Amino acid sequence: MSPPENTQLPENPPPDAGQGVDGDRAGAEAAPRHDQISPRTQRLLKIATAASVTAALILIACKGVAWFMTGSVSVLSALIDSIMDAAASLVTLFAVRAALQPADLEHRFGHGKAEPLAALAQAAFVAGSSLYLVVEVVDRFVHPKTITNEMLGVGIMVFSIVLALALVAFQTYVVRQTKSVAISADSLHYKGDVLIHASVIVSLLLSTRPGFGLADPLIGIGIAAYLFWNVWKIVHASLDSLMDRELDQADRARIIDIAMAHPEVRDIHDLRTRQAGQRAFIQFHLELPKDISLLRAHEISDEVEAEVRAAFPGGGVIIHQDPEGIMEHRATFVGEDKDEA
Repeated sequence: MSPPENTQLPENPPPDAGQGVDGDRAGAEAAPRHDQISPRTQRLLKIATAASVTAALILIACKGVAWFMTGSVSVLSALIDSIMDAAASLVTLFAVRAALQPADLEHRFGHGKAEPLAALAQAAFVAGSSLYLVVEVVDRFVHPKTITNEMLGVGIMVFSIVLALALVAFQTYVVRQTKSVAISADSLHYKGDVLIHASVIVSLLLSTRPGFGLADPLIGIGIAAYLFWNVWKIVHASLDSLMDRELDQADRARIIDIAMAHPEVRDIHDLRTRQAGQRAFIQFHLELPKDISLLRAHEISDEVEAEVRAAFPGGGVIIHQDPEGIMEHRATFVGEDKDEA
């Protein structure tokens, strides 16, 4: 039966509109989205990247003075490292801000992979600085040079250690809170700086003593080797993220435990996970009683999804419902245990 001519039909509300306090439909912007990164996480990441750039610039200025006054190749190695740190930190600063942008029409999974891309750029910077340092060390072996004003250099290195330790402590806290790959890679530089600065102090003190003239270039080559090791670790972690490596077994087990904790869930299979920046992406099949309605299956799935999202804030979760005991094709993976979900 058609409505009367003068009857005005209500407009359909937008699909993502939320309920207001009085039951009215509110705009999508009024309700917080479950897949957004929390404001606190965003704030921590932005502060950490800004602090890293600031610290690198201060260290460059201090080490530049120390190198000019001492002429030590070990101090030069520390200066080069800080220049590379500053460049890498700038890349991280812009990459983290890009990764925090919400998903759009062209990037519906978000921009989280900007973080591992930035980490790869950091690895390239560190590798370049290490190679340059090796060249300088070889030149110092061939053309030895007397070090001067070593105590001034020692004082500046002590200050650099204090500043680097303070930054690393803050970055460690941020990584623990956010699990940021880019901040973790950036923090590796400054952890290495602490070792580098301590080595430079030893080099400066030994180089003025008879019989220890080669201490400066030898310590320089040791620092270069350490930097190359850091490069490998950064590249490995970044490629894991870019190649969609599964979350670790502890996280996968937690997802399974959450799903199986629901009294109406019979089993879970085809669990797949990956991490892109701050967001985890999780999908799996739930096996539910075959005699329940489609509506009830949907409700159970929503309840499990809410629990998983609570455990992985900002994550994207996709759940497929299966009737219990149905025979269907299941995904198989090389190296997978038969009993593994």
